[in-house]
Amino acid sequence: MSRSVPSSCAASVSATVPVTVLNGFLGAGKTTLLQSLLVQARQLPHVRLGVIVNEMSTLDVDGAILDGSEVLSRQDARFVSIAAGSISGPEGLAQFGAAVDRLLAADVTHVLIETSGSTHPWPLLEALRAHDDLRLHGFLSVVDCLTLAQDHDFGHTIVPGASRNLAAGQRGIENLLAEQIMFCNRILLSKMDRVDQSALHRIAQAVHPINRGADVMGMQWGNLRLESILQMGPYDHDRVAQLGAELTAWDVEHDTSSMASAADYRIESVVIADARPFHPQRLWDVYNHYLGTGIYRSKGFFWLPSRDQYQLLWNQTAGSVGLEVVNFWKIATLEDDSLNLLPQERAEMRRRLQGQSQAFGDRRCRLTVIGDRDGLADFATAVRACFCTEAEIAAWKAGIAFEDPWPKTLVTLS
Repeated sequence: MSRSVPSSCAASVSATVPVTVLNGFLGAGKTTLLQSLLVQARQLPHVRLGVIVNEMSTLDVDGAILDGSEVLSRQDARFVSIAAGSISGPEGLAQFGAAVDRLLAADVTHVLIETSGSTHPWPLLEALRAHDDLRLHGFLSVVDCLTLAQDHDFGHTIVPGASRNLAAGQRGIENLLAEQIMFCNRILLSKMDRVDQSALHRIAQAVHPINRGADVMGMQWGNLRLESILQMGPYDHDRVAQLGAELTAWDVEHDTSSMASAADYRIESVVIADARPFHPQRLWDVYNHYLGTGIYRSKGFFWLPSRDQYQLLWNQTAGSVGLEVVNFWKIATLEDDSLNLLPQERAEMRRRLQGQSQAFGDRRCRLTVIGDRDGLADFATAVRACFCTEAEIAAWKAGIAFEDPWPKTLVTLS
């Protein structure tokens, strides 16, 4: 079966499926961009996107977000989740081939790969080049303006920090950031609305010299046109071959693996899961007093006794946290008499709640926290201390109000 490809592709590769990789550090905005692209694809009947999402944690938050957005379900044959840390590590690459086979069987016209924030580009680039049925076009590096401004002197400390690490015979976060930029062919400066114009200019000045062969674009809320991605020409592997060879040689010299994992950058993750709600005031205190620079990313779903009808999304990057209403809990819908559910609807809702917690229904908290191994345990302990005690749960059941300092204004994005 022939496939439609950009005119820049030669006839010899007409049977290959184009691939775009969404790469970038933890919390840079890759999932938001992916959602935007999938929504746009709905308006293009000739485009049938296949998606591979790589989660660092076993908690598939991004897949659940896509489920909730009704853009693409995890049950769809065109969606594959790889929860193996980094897709560029041995386990991730082992799953990569099977994921591609599934997407090709679903007759997709373009593949999007969202990597985990700890993904080292070179092994993934090599795997894509070696695959006969794929041809890489876009390797996009999503760079978080806010994180660079707060933690990396607007990007100016990335290269010096990476050089110091290599001189000491080790890798660090700066190396990961630098390599994600050096191997891409388009740099997307995300969250540009979170910094002023002078800061954005400083960031662009620091980032562009790291990879002068890549386009630099500003982006907010994933507002990148899908057509601009589909029209990108084939990726130039020859341009980065020497850089890849140098990194491979460094690995040989230092007896490390080119399939760098999160552990190589001292990044670890932990999953926090409990049916109980977080106490809103204690969670607020932890956010304001315990969230240090070593906690790179935390995300997941949770509930508060003060807002017990809402399934909330916790979305933290560096020192900022976003809270979003994802949906209503099923049990809250069942308990709300004002909705006037039909008997059949109530019966179906009760069926879906079978096997759930007797006390809380489908309400539960599930967070994955990713950070430097030295500070991760302390932060996770502080978060776990935010779960409501038995006395506080009894107060919630009695209808007693809780102190809730979190913002209460709802903003709808159209």
